[in-house]
Amino acid sequence: MSESANTHAAPARGRLFGVGVGPGDPELLTLKATRAIHDADVIAYPSARHGKSVARRIAAPYLRADHLEVLLRFPVTTELTSHPGGYEAALFGFYDEASEELAVHLDAGRDVAILCEGDPFFYGSYMYFHERLAPRYETTVIPAVTAFSAAAAAAGTPLVKRDDVFMALPGTLPQEQLAERLASADAAVVMKLGRTFPKVVAAAAEAGVAERGVYVERASAPEQRIEALEEVEGRVPYMSLVLIPTTQVHEKAVAATSGSVAVVGLGPAGPQWLTPEAKAELAEADELVGYKTYVDRVPGRVGQNRHATDNRVEGERARHALELAAAGRRVAVVSSGDPGIFAMAAAVMEQLEEGGAEFRGVDVRVVPGLSAMQAAAARAGAPLGHDFCVLSLSDVLKPWEVIERRLDAIGAADLALAIYNPRSKTRPTQLEEARAVLLRHRAPATPVVLARAVGAPSETITITTLGEFDAEAVDMRTLLLVGSSQTRVFGDGNGAGPARVYTPRRYPA
Repeated sequence: MSESANTHAAPARGRLFGVGVGPGDPELLTLKATRAIHDADVIAYPSARHGKSVARRIAAPYLRADHLEVLLRFPVTTELTSHPGGYEAALFGFYDEASEELAVHLDAGRDVAILCEGDPFFYGSYMYFHERLAPRYETTVIPAVTAFSAAAAAAGTPLVKRDDVFMALPGTLPQEQLAERLASADAAVVMKLGRTFPKVVAAAAEAGVAERGVYVERASAPEQRIEALEEVEGRVPYMSLVLIPTTQVHEKAVAATSGSVAVVGLGPAGPQWLTPEAKAELAEADELVGYKTYVDRVPGRVGQNRHATDNRVEGERARHALELAAAGRRVAVVSSGDPGIFAMAAAVMEQLEEGGAEFRGVDVRVVPGLSAMQAAAARAGAPLGHDFCVLSLSDVLKPWEVIERRLDAIGAADLALAIYNPRSKTRPTQLEEARAVLLRHRAPATPVVLARAVGAPSETITITTLGEFDAEAVDMRTLLLVGSSQTRVFGDGNGAGPARVYTPRRYPA
């Protein structure tokens, strides 16, 4: 008899299945998942130390009486451990040992299905077995309905629409990070609650999204619980989550009979200076109203109407926005910089007051933006580091005599000064007149920052003096920062480092 005839063929190795069983309702399992469970030789499922497995309970209708079952009992969940390597080491040791236990079945030719609550690759425990076993065995991962999908359906709360940005966050993040990310997302879900719940609630409140938060516990299971986030008291289980649905579908946003107006600051230039709050308002608006240059800075969106007008019709523009809102529309009025500084917020308030009953019920909000003076000051250093004043040189809406009187008072008070609207084609001489007034009180060597087109590709920052700055080089895109008697300049832009301007926080006695 030949040697080959005496050799027994090695059994074929088994196949590994990572099976997502969904959030709780057995009827939410996919056909592929039920087939994989039924056909497998070995069914493995995780559980806490008490030995009860939620994943097995969900899959129970599809189990065979002759299945080999392997309980994967976690040594710890959230409690302390005596393991010398701590919590992480205890869990990694468990996954190593459990994977080798399953490998024995796979090497013997048995197909193994590891059950996983929710989706295997969405915060699922299965992925740790996958890392250890998938490189060695033929593997199929079967996706499932996620807990947050089931929670949204159970709560009757659409999560995202149109161009919304959705975030999935673990409640284990530090509160400051949670708040920051919740504030920047259009919609979100926070998983992994339990002991983290008070921190998650505080972060949602800090981010200004708590009132539209929805708490969902064991979505789609018989013990399902749904409540408004702000109404939940006491301890909550780990298997719960918080939904922060899009503002577009939040019931408080759609319940009002009238629409709303948000006066939104775009910042000086560029999307890097747009706040998350402003971005959200622009994305949700049905109507976009503003000076054409500013409207053009906002990315277009399908279904959003844009009303771009000339810069000299602020009152008409504000009234149009309020009329649209009174008809039930959600309106965003855009301004460069901060809308409350020489911009559209005051114009909207004027029309709101004059309209009286016509606009009663219209929700008007001002969404702040980074101002041009803040951006310009940051470029130069800290010229506004002590008391300062802000003044517009435009005499379109106030007499020049008032401007001159205020300049004189500012000079006498020794305040640093931010000057908006310094010079235009129709006002070519007033900047020189303003310099003359200030020179009554300030030395010609007083530092001056000329900041033109801050944030744009053509940005220029010039550090000069009150006596020497070139008024002819100044236009409506330039903002002036005039120092006080205490403002200092150091560095020269060459070997001594970049020139920096700052006004000390202390004033001499």
